[in-house]
Amino acid sequence: MSKFLASTTFACLCLGTAAMADDAQCGSITVAEMNWASAGLAAWVDKIILEEGYGCDVALVAGDTMPTFTSMNEKSEPDMAPELWVNAVKEPLDKAVAEGRIVLASEILSDGGVEGIWVPTWLAEEHGIKTLADALAHPELFPGAEDDSKGAWFGCPSGWACQSINRNQFLGAKAEDKGFELVDSGSAAALDGSIARAFNRKEGWLGYYWAPTAILGQYDMTKLDLEAEVNSERWDGCMVKSDCADPQVTEWPVSDVYTAVTGEFADKAGIALDYVKARSWSNDTVNQMLAWMTENQASNEDGAYEFLENHADIWTAWVPEDVAEKVKSAL
Repeated sequence: MSKFLASTTFACLCLGTAAMADDAQCGSITVAEMNWASAGLAAWVDKIILEEGYGCDVALVAGDTMPTFTSMNEKSEPDMAPELWVNAVKEPLDKAVAEGRIVLASEILSDGGVEGIWVPTWLAEEHGIKTLADALAHPELFPGAEDDSKGAWFGCPSGWACQSINRNQFLGAKAEDKGFELVDSGSAAALDGSIARAFNRKEGWLGYYWAPTAILGQYDMTKLDLEAEVNSERWDGCMVKSDCADPQVTEWPVSDVYTAVTGEFADKAGIALDYVKARSWSNDTVNQMLAWMTENQASNEDGAYEFLENHADIWTAWVPEDVAEKVKSAL
């Protein structure tokens, strides 16, 4: 990661002159509207600000991590991916940045993508649960296993990369010996449903989850301290594999989440690039927005307008005052 961050810093410095050009250079832009909620919300926020504030013509195109990265790298299309989880494409992205085909313009999630083992905050406070070891000492607090005599540890959805990781964390913690059963959630919807059900019944819940997400905006959850360090060698060599021979509890590394733009776009974007470079928000902010969208059955576009209308304290810091006034006038 350090290699392409260094390359990115150099690339961004070199773009200073272009960024001073007038906003007429912005022109037409294609932005990937990725197929998960936080990225879709970001794409619409970008569309509105770039169009209303900078006079750009923004077209949103459907996207996903690997296809979007590959297209940007090989065809310079689309111009921008607002939320790229770079760990998923680390090696080829490093090369693309070093060779100038892609620029990492900003760290859109200021605290990164977060994964871990979570419990309801009310339960953690009531029973003094701060660590994974604290939770595993009380299987009786976590119903949901097929065997009523065991506690439930809810796993990552089937087919996701995190399924093997979570299983290895379960094995490394020797959770079965401590009275727990690993529950296959089956799907993201089923995992969300298990959390909602636990809160509705005021029952304990223990399992894998990540941020930013609507669920963590709707329900107050606490990420447990695994009392383990990030260990890249163990993580890459064993924990991510389905056949990990010696699983040990290992802290999840924070996922780096950036806005990526093509080198061609960076050269032509003018002062609009300054906005892209400045734009960053926290998981708490995104969690709250995704929760609002879920509760109101809102689209990505609806969520973007809700954010711009009610969180000017955040987004106006990304743009000059005159641009902020243009956007506000258009809302």
